[in-house]
Amino acid sequence: MGGIRIRHVKIPVTDLARSVGWYRDLLELALAAEFCEEGSLRGAQLMHPSGFGIALREREYCSSKPDLTGFDVVAFELDSVAELERVAARATELDYLHSEVVDRGEYGAFLDVTDPDGTVLRFLANNPLHAGRFVGVDADDSGAFTLYDTPKL
Repeated sequence: MGGIRIRHVKIPVTDLARSVGWYRDLLELALAAEFCEEGSLRGAQLMHPSGFGIALREREYCSSKPDLTGFDVVAFELDSVAELERVAARATELDYLHSEVVDRGEYGAFLDVTDPDGTVLRFLANNPLHAGRFVGVDADDSGAFTLYDTPKL
């Protein structure tokens, strides 16, 4: 297969206008499209200048009405821990719920930001997972983890 990249992720939301504003403000996205059904607005497409987008759809009109509360449905790789700190500062400035930046050294760093519906956006830097390398992660109930190198699948 030739080049492949993710064009957008689609996230179910309960209040389209609120979520469009939230995502635009946090990620500096532009409104690229709106989607109506029989004259009623049901979804929107937001785009980053890099070509990546986030699509939002009113949960009431999604198949099975998915609720992603507490789930990190998407992870964004940033260039550095300093960039994670910049996103955390932006979230603080906007009064958006977020974790602290957690830097685990060789295991990478992360920041979680929670959208108005409770869906978690994870931001990563220095992530050790990449094509050509296998890493197994075994987490215990306290959140501590150990790594292994032989796949179980």
